[in-house]
Amino acid sequence: MKQVAVIILNWNGAALLQRYLPTVIAGTDDAVADVIVADNGSIDNSLQVLQEKFPQVKVITFDKNHGFAEGYNLAIKQTMYPYTVLLNSDVRTPQGWLNPLLDYMEANPQVGAVMPKLLHDSEDGPTMFDYAGAAGGYIDCHGYPYCRGRVFEFVEDDHGQYDDGPKSVFWATGACLMVRSQLYQDVGGLDKDFFAHMEEIDLCWRIRLAGNDLMMVPASQVYHLGGGSLAYGNPRKTYLNFRNNLLLLHKNLPHDEGKRLLLVRRLMDTLAFGMALAKFHFGDARAIIRAHRDFRKMRKNYNSQPTVNLLKQLPEERVNIITAHYLRGVKHFTDLKLY
Repeated sequence: MKQVAVIILNWNGAALLQRYLPTVIAGTDDAVADVIVADNGSIDNSLQVLQEKFPQVKVITFDKNHGFAEGYNLAIKQTMYPYTVLLNSDVRTPQGWLNPLLDYMEANPQVGAVMPKLLHDSEDGPTMFDYAGAAGGYIDCHGYPYCRGRVFEFVEDDHGQYDDGPKSVFWATGACLMVRSQLYQDVGGLDKDFFAHMEEIDLCWRIRLAGNDLMMVPASQVYHLGGGSLAYGNPRKTYLNFRNNLLLLHKNLPHDEGKRLLLVRRLMDTLAFGMALAKFHFGDARAIIRAHRDFRKMRKNYNSQPTVNLLKQLPEERVNIITAHYLRGVKHFTDLKLY
């Protein structure tokens, strides 16, 4: 068995496979990795495309769309290579992208997962960071995700400002996440109840709770189109992000601290609801209401909370990103002046 399974989860993505899979095949060292497509019950011509144009790629098929989380759980359970890369179907990989990630994992057994630098794949060339993970993610003191290279909707140009060697991060993007496969299983994998969005942050939180570090390795970089499953601004995406962010905090914080933080977050989400109405984004407003309603139902499924609050351990996690961005005008991660 080779060391790495590069698993691409596909659902009705025949066009994306034809555009991006050739770069993954060409850029991946086949001496150490197999490229595998796990098809999540596609009803387009994805399987035909794979059979006719990419016969060298291993294919796993499922009978229905299990979502991002459970789709990967099922695929990794069937493969169990020492390492697994969760790779979105809309990611372009250059030659040699995988080797720096593998080398770092091999040399640092305390590291549970790593990610490359993630740039946005555009027709003008990859000059900007990608929204989905940029140069590594963090969670602020109120549970809002942000990144080196992305603060809310503001995304920075990449000019090497975060190429300062491997960097410890709170979460690594699910667009390209390399993890020790046995550790993935030990911490429970991706939470299938999330279905999609923030499930990788939840996984990374549990990896850290288990005593492992997560790193961004800038010697590797890949290019992500983004919005391949749900377009930005889609109310379904709004619903999943709001609901899953509440679930993320409820299940990964100590009970009392989580309860206090969730009260603050629900007040902040009320403001977000008001802003959606003011902008006539009625679909988003309804999505926020549904997210809170469903959170109240789903939180009963999580009865075991940790005893440690990881949001108090690093400078990046003590930041109030709302105040920094909306009151102080911070748009760049470096402007937070953490150190």
